[in-house]
Amino acid sequence: MKKLFALLALGLSLTATAASAQTVGIATSNPGSLFHNIGTAVANAANKAGLNTTIQPATSPNQFIPFLNSGGIEFGVANLQEVNYAINGDAWWKGVKNPNIRVVGMLMPLREAIFVRADSGIKTLADLKGKPMTDGFTAQNTILPQLDAIYSTAGMTRADMTKVNVTSVVAGVNAFMAGDVAGFVFAHGAGKVREAHAAVGGLRALPVADSSDAGLATARKHWPTAFFTQIKAGKAPGVLEDGTFIAFPQVVFTHAGVSDDVVYAMAKAMHEGKDAMVSTFGAFRGFNPAKMMGDPGIAEFHPGALRFFKEAGLK
Repeated sequence: MKKLFALLALGLSLTATAASAQTVGIATSNPGSLFHNIGTAVANAANKAGLNTTIQPATSPNQFIPFLNSGGIEFGVANLQEVNYAINGDAWWKGVKNPNIRVVGMLMPLREAIFVRADSGIKTLADLKGKPMTDGFTAQNTILPQLDAIYSTAGMTRADMTKVNVTSVVAGVNAFMAGDVAGFVFAHGAGKVREAHAAVGGLRALPVADSSDAGLATARKHWPTAFFTQIKAGKAPGVLEDGTFIAFPQVVFTHAGVSDDVVYAMAKAMHEGKDAMVSTFGAFRGFNPAKMMGDPGIAEFHPGALRFFKEAGLK
């Protein structure tokens, strides 16, 4: 019996060693973006857990998801709605499906707002009417329907603003700091928001105009996984008073062909590595490891993640 236990222990040790010996990549968005910050934090936690991990930035998930789907990289970070669209080939994917995508675990929600200068006199979404605003986002298809969702809470559409086309949210912030637009859309807590906050002497984050159930239903016509969340004044750059903002789930995802052992190791590193992730990116204070096995929509969890969830008693 002792020999059997010894062999089992040796087998588990070899499995862990094999997973940690492999170098894996996490695809992220550009530096300064929320997903770059998230990917960096996850990679640091994974490295501390013994999984050799590097990050590989791209402009946006709609660029790197097909690469991951084909097995070109092991992991990625994105919002759940975009992952679900990519799997089914819906929306801007125009029928091109990415069926090999699997979810590793749910993260903290992405909380988003339109930001303006604190001294601009713009205090509500309605005040943006006719103003020059970032639009286009040719390299980041996910942003336009998110903008539609936010504007819809004020009974407006993107056509109510003067559109200034940019390629990405990072480019949008650069246009804002250059004085080309009145505001930009970005995730709360991202490094680029802090950069703009310092550059212009302070930002104002504009809350949704209608935070009722009806307002949420209108927003979900454009972004189905949206929900509303409260942020207290002073808890993030630009939040000058208590307000309600749009939010939606984020995930770490992988390819169906990545080994169960490697995905198990990543899920375990995320579950046990909150402190390491918080030390890299403070927004991980909102990460609840007990909720990693949330509802992935039409996506499926990778078997390696499910193996860890069972071991950890997650439901």
